[in-house]
Amino acid sequence: MTIRLLIVDDDPLVRAGLTLMLGGAEDIEIVGEGADGRDVPELVDRHAPDVVLMDIRMPYVDGLTATERLRARPGAPEVVVLTTFHADEQVLRALRAGAAGFVLKDTAPAEIVASVRRVAAGDPVLSPAVTRQLMSHVAGHQEQPRRATAADRLAELAQREREVAVAVGRGHSNAEIAATLYMSVPTVKTHVSRVLAKLGLNNRVQIALLVHDAGLLEDGDSA
Repeated sequence: MTIRLLIVDDDPLVRAGLTLMLGGAEDIEIVGEGADGRDVPELVDRHAPDVVLMDIRMPYVDGLTATERLRARPGAPEVVVLTTFHADEQVLRALRAGAAGFVLKDTAPAEIVASVRRVAAGDPVLSPAVTRQLMSHVAGHQEQPRRATAADRLAELAQREREVAVAVGRGHSNAEIAATLYMSVPTVKTHVSRVLAKLGLNNRVQIALLVHDAGLLEDGDSA
């Protein structure tokens, strides 16, 4: 399968470098480029990309706002945000908006190519370690209203769905969840899909963030 990729960055040199780097992969096709978040809706409608590689800092409409608007649309492509920071609250906002992950601008070319492939396949590009780092970055700013809201949302889940959600929050793979909770991998996938649908979320990263907001990862409670 050829992955259709849209690159959005206000720096023409960065766009040229990414195009050269990613365009060399046999399974990736650069279908368009944009210089600002305000261009994203038109570019997506015109080129129908599978993945959008989105810079955060742009002059008119930043990548965070563009990601929020794009992911709110039905059938939206996956978004990977570009950043120069490893643990940035802006990155966290992008993940809450539905981005599938982020890559650093100084990431090795092969890793950026691999990230695009993983996102196109439906996997977030955040490792469990990076997810935990992002979560701990805002742990000191946890507000009670956010915790209460997250807990109320998770209360909508059935017991088994809640257990799966907490396991996702811990960064476990479907196979690891299946082994821990004594269920098949297809059943785990079904539960994850139900959690996403019930909570109106886009991906596993958002599940992890919601579980963290509810405080369910602090004491090891899985129920």
